[in-house]
Amino acid sequence: MTHLTPSIPETISMQLKRYNDIFSDFDIQPYSSRSLSEDFIDELKRVARDKRGNEIELTLYIPKEEHNEPHNIAIKERLMAHFKKHYQLFLEERRKIMKLGISMVAMGILFMIAATLIVFGGPSKSLYLSFLIIFLEPAAWFLLWEGMDQIIFNSRHMSEDLDFYRKMSGLNGRIHFKSY
Repeated sequence: MTHLTPSIPETISMQLKRYNDIFSDFDIQPYSSRSLSEDFIDELKRVARDKRGNEIELTLYIPKEEHNEPHNIAIKERLMAHFKKHYQLFLEERRKIMKLGISMVAMGILFMIAATLIVFGGPSKSLYLSFLIIFLEPAAWFLLWEGMDQIIFNSRHMSEDLDFYRKMSGLNGRIHFKSY
């Protein structure tokens, strides 16, 4: 009989000087819709990369005199919206890359089959068929290798960002503000 023990979330703790450290300096909108700072996101990515668990807890430390509960609520909602949106965007982008790669590989294979059928039939007497072979063979290899590049390397290239946003989009109530 196996017992399932709940996994304990790994904690990311960050110290802020002010709430604005989370947001872009150029965006003056309210916290509920303001753009997040690239420095903040980059630092979160760096720290989250070391967290191997699937469950993350984010604790943001803010000076006691800056602490404001309505700001905390708005910022939590903004962070969750950002993480969920970008997770979906990266998922969709990966799907597009995979679809493109698979399509290219399939086209490459079809071109190879067509070139093989032409060669098997003896194209030496037809200028058109000879030209078709000259066209199909490099196109087939290009599509095959470029499609494999999309599937193997381009989709993996984005897996680090996808993994980060997957972890962060699962915070659901595990963002905390504490005073220091």
